[in-house]
Amino acid sequence: MTTFTGTGALVRLALRRDRIRLPAWILGIVVLAGYSAAELEIAYPTTANLEGVITFVRGPAGTLLSGPGYGLDNPTHATVFAAIYGLYVLIGAAVMSALTVVRHTRGEEESGRAEMVRSNPTGRHSQTAAALIVAALASLVLGALVAAALATTFDPAGSVLFGCGVAGVGLAFAGIAAVAAQITEHARSATGLSVGAIGAALVLRGVGDTLTPYGNLVSWFSPFAWAQQTRPYVDPRWWPLGWCLVVLVVGVAVALAVQDRRDVGAGLVRARLGAAHASALLTGSFGLMMRLERSSLVIWTGAVGLAALLFGSLASAVEASAADLPTYAIEVMGGDPGQLLGGFLGTMFFFDAILATCYGVTAMHRLTLEESTGRSEVVLATATSRWGWMGSGVAGAILGSAVVLLAAGLGLGVAAAATLGDPSRIAQSLGGHLSYLPAVAVVIAVAAVGYGLRAGWVGFAWVLVGLATLLGSFGSLLKLPSFVLDLSPFEHVARVPSVPFAVTPLVVLSAVAVIGVAGGLAAYRRRDVVG
Repeated sequence: MTTFTGTGALVRLALRRDRIRLPAWILGIVVLAGYSAAELEIAYPTTANLEGVITFVRGPAGTLLSGPGYGLDNPTHATVFAAIYGLYVLIGAAVMSALTVVRHTRGEEESGRAEMVRSNPTGRHSQTAAALIVAALASLVLGALVAAALATTFDPAGSVLFGCGVAGVGLAFAGIAAVAAQITEHARSATGLSVGAIGAALVLRGVGDTLTPYGNLVSWFSPFAWAQQTRPYVDPRWWPLGWCLVVLVVGVAVALAVQDRRDVGAGLVRARLGAAHASALLTGSFGLMMRLERSSLVIWTGAVGLAALLFGSLASAVEASAADLPTYAIEVMGGDPGQLLGGFLGTMFFFDAILATCYGVTAMHRLTLEESTGRSEVVLATATSRWGWMGSGVAGAILGSAVVLLAAGLGLGVAAAATLGDPSRIAQSLGGHLSYLPAVAVVIAVAAVGYGLRAGWVGFAWVLVGLATLLGSFGSLLKLPSFVLDLSPFEHVARVPSVPFAVTPLVVLSAVAVIGVAGGLAAYRRRDVVG
C-alpha cells in the first residue's frame, strides 16, 4: 500500500459531499463575471461613457481597490472589466479553493472522520491529495466557465487568458491552504490562516500597485498580481501564471512533509494547555463563547484595523485628485458631485462593515462546530438553556463585529485625521462605522435563523454577504434598479460623510435583526441537537 492508496475513492466522496456547495460557488462567480461583462456594455455603450470610470481606476483609490489597470490608454469594455471587476472574480476563486482544502483536510481530522477513513486501506497522504485534487478540479472548471462566459462578450483569446488567471489563483491558494491545514489543530484556525493569507496577498498587491502602479516589486509577492500581470485583452503574457504553479507545488511538498512528521489530529503548532482554574468569566455560556472566539476576534480586529489604517492614509491623495475627476467618477464612489473625499470615506466604511460581517458569520459557525463535535450537548446538560446557549453565540457574534467595526473606525479615522490635519475625522469615522452595526446584525440574524432550523445552515448567510458586497460595490456602476439594491441591508445605511446620517433605517434594521434572532431561537428550541 502506498501513501496515496484510496485517493480516487476519497475524491469521489468529497465531490459527493460538495455536490451542492461547489456548484453554488462556481455558478455564483461565473454569474458575477458574465453579468458584469454584459451589463458594462449596456451601462457604458461608448468609450466616452467609460472615461469617468477610467479616471477613477487610475487614481490611488481605484488602484488600491481594483489593480494597476492595464490598457486604459486605449480603453475597451474588456480592458475596463479586467481593470475593475477582475480582482473580485479572482478573490472568489481564492476563497473557494482555500475553504475546500481546509474542509476536506483539517476539518475531517477535527471531526474524527479522518481516523475512520485511515482505519480502511488508505494511504497517509490520500486525504490531503484528494482535497487538493477536488480544489484543483473546481478551480479549473471555474476558470473554463468564466472564460466561456466572457467570450460571449469579449475577445475569446483574452477571455481564455483571464480564465486561466482565475484558475491559477485558485491553484495557488489551494497550496497555501494545504500548508495552513497542517499548522493548527482546528479547522477554524486553519481557515483563519488561509483567509489571512488572502488578505495579506490583497494588501501586498494594493500597496505595491498604489506606490508604483505598474509593476512595483512588492505586488509581485501576491498571486493576485500574477494573474493581473498576464494583461488579458491588452498585452497577453502567460508566464506570470507559472508562479501560481510554483506556489502550488511548493505548498503541496511542504504540506506532505509536515504531515509525515505529525500525528493524526495534531498540528505543527501544538495547542497550549489551559489554566488550572477557570476564570469567573467561564461560569456562564456567554463568557465561554467569548473565550472560544478570543483568538479569532484578536486576529480579525488586528487585520481589519490595519487595512483601515491603510485606507485612511490615502485620504489626502484622494482629496488632491478631486479636481481632476469628472462628476460621474465621484458618484461611483458613492458621493455627490464635488465630494470625492466623502464618497471615498463612505465607501471605505462600507468595505470595513462587510469585513466585520464576515467575522460575525464565522463566529456563528462556532455554534455549528460545538454541536457537530458533541460539546453543545455537554453544555446543555447543565442548567444552561437552549436559548441561553444559542443566544450567547449570537450575542458574541454581534459584540465581536462591533469590536471589529470600532477598530476599523479608529484606524481609518486616525490615519485620515493625520493625513488631512483634521482631528474631527476620528469621531466621524467611528460614527460612520458603528452606523453599520444594525445591518451587520441583520446578516447575523439570517445565520441565526439558519442555525435554528439546522446546524449546517448557518452558511446561507454568506449568500447575503456576497449579494451585499456585489450591490454595494457595483450597484451604481451597473445602474441596478432600486428594488434590487434594497435587498442588501447595507444599502439602507447612509454612507456618511457624503450622505446625511439617518436614524430611522437603523431602527428598522435593528427591529428586523431582533425578529430574525427571535425566530432562530424559537426554531432551535424545537429541533433535535446533533451529537
